[in-house]
Amino acid sequence: MASIPNFAEPLPGLYTAGQPGAAEMRELSAKGVEAVIDIRDPMEPRPFDEPALVRELGMTYVNVSVRQGALDDASMDATLAAIRAHAGRPMLLHCASANRVGGVLIPYFMIDKGMSEEEAVDAAMKVGLRGADLLEWALEYTQRKTGG
Repeated sequence: MASIPNFAEPLPGLYTAGQPGAAEMRELSAKGVEAVIDIRDPMEPRPFDEPALVRELGMTYVNVSVRQGALDDASMDATLAAIRAHAGRPMLLHCASANRVGGVLIPYFMIDKGMSEEEAVDAAMKVGLRGADLLEWALEYTQRKTGG
């Protein structure tokens, strides 16, 4: 799916990306993706009515707002709950560029998948993490949740 920015599959069935277009959503649905977790703020502009199209294609649509300047435990908890609720089934986790996606995946990689900090950060950077604030938020969250 080279047409989607930063499209990756860091774990089997977990696809990550920047904002896909309508044609890419149709392609993902045809490939068996069952859920789309959109971590963009609802007020961010989108090129099409994503929730309507995703539901029309028979996939589950979940929106959890993860915004720069408002990175808190509630946002991370909600995002991880959405990922965990769909674990084991093909899903797409996306934001605009995959930067935020990389940030929210660090705790998932470490807490749920048992990766070391180094492995989790490396995997997050491969999917699109670029923001130091997101990296710091993710690591601090993980430390609080694991007591480490």
